[in-house]
Amino acid sequence: MKLLYFAWVREKIGQTEENLPLPEGVSTVGGLVSWLRARSPGHAAAFADPRLIRCAIGQEFVGMDTPLAGAAEVAFFPPVTGG
Repeated sequence: MKLLYFAWVREKIGQTEENLPLPEGVSTVGGLVSWLRARSPGHAAAFADPRLIRCAIGQEFVGMDTPLAGAAEVAFFPPVTGG
């Protein structure tokens, strides 16, 4: 699965993307966020408050309870505002 990071999420993690297999026992976006927090200090900082993270699977906005089964690309970014 390709993980993409944007804006300050990318800055805290220190990379724009990762390619990882879906971790065993992780089935939702929220579960993936919890698992990612344990990967490094940068991941822990980026995902410290999941309420500040938005996610898309296949370029479609999804919630933290969305299943990951079949997901090829998951993107994480801060909330988007318009103007």
